[in-house]
Amino acid sequence: NLRQQVRFFQSNTQFDFLGKRRLALSLSGLLLVLGVASLGLRGLSFGIDFSGGTLVEVSYSESVDTVMVRSTLKKAGIGDAIVQHFGTSRDILVRLPASQGAGSAVQSSAVMDALRGAKGEMLAESPEGGIQRCTSSSGPISDCAIQMRRVEFVGPQVGEELTEKGGLAMLYALIGILIYVAWRFEWRFAIGAVIALLHDVLITLGVFSVVGMEFSLPVLAAILAVIGYSLNDTIVVFDRIRENFRKMRKGTVTDIMNRSVNQTLPRTVLTSMTTLLVVLTLLLAGGEVIKGFAAALLIGVIVGTYSSIFVASPAVLALGIAREDMLPVVKEGAESDALP
Repeated sequence: NLRQQVRFFQSNTQFDFLGKRRLALSLSGLLLVLGVASLGLRGLSFGIDFSGGTLVEVSYSESVDTVMVRSTLKKAGIGDAIVQHFGTSRDILVRLPASQGAGSAVQSSAVMDALRGAKGEMLAESPEGGIQRCTSSSGPISDCAIQMRRVEFVGPQVGEELTEKGGLAMLYALIGILIYVAWRFEWRFAIGAVIALLHDVLITLGVFSVVGMEFSLPVLAAILAVIGYSLNDTIVVFDRIRENFRKMRKGTVTDIMNRSVNQTLPRTVLTSMTTLLVVLTLLLAGGEVIKGFAAALLIGVIVGTYSSIFVASPAVLALGIAREDMLPVVKEGAESDALP
């Protein structure tokens, strides 16, 4: 059964993870350099949750080309709009930066007036194939059943406040983790855990920057969830390392840590695989609304699993951990108190 298979792998896996730490360090360093460079040069593509502005979701009865939508809005004087498909080729998402003196109602009305007033300029793909004009016999684009599904507005001050509080939330989480792990284990383990978490967060943010995916509040929530997931995996490995330091009398520090990682490997792989199956389902079938959330979780789970094996433990080893650091402290006078 499954329990027997787990025990088999625990007793038979002998991978030299710590021996490959220099190779892992090179890979992590390359990913971090690329990610940080992209964050510094390109930054993140903040959604209206952080940057502020108006979001208008428009639905057509036929497939519509985003280039023609963008051209129509530009002719109407709305040249700073970001236009993209949302889920299907019939749904359009229009993002407008915050404008002084123009609220969401004014901006959304301007967008809808421009789209409904266009005549014969929206190209659409017909269900039978080929290209047809998204017009009726009378001509106006409004006959193509344009519907405004939703309008969202976030002021620039609110966006700045969310950006600041989102960054502080991650900082407070890392500080709390540092304090907890230092108290629960040892200060070297605390630093190793925080290094692994920073590694996961920076690589996840770097991927979003390189790909140009939108960074929104759900994505921030996913990154905080990744911090918790990665920490949980790392704590399991650390707990086994501490236990083996006290049980195994033979072997070097590297041997004991390698053994500990191998013993927790089945649990790490099974947890990661089941989590990835759920996240992939959300990414493929969850729709555009949670696409960013699912993508951040997918990247974070993969990187978090990698870091709990190849980053956290090697970092603790590099900080000079020794067997004596993990042995329980014997109180002075405890031996004489135990005598009859």
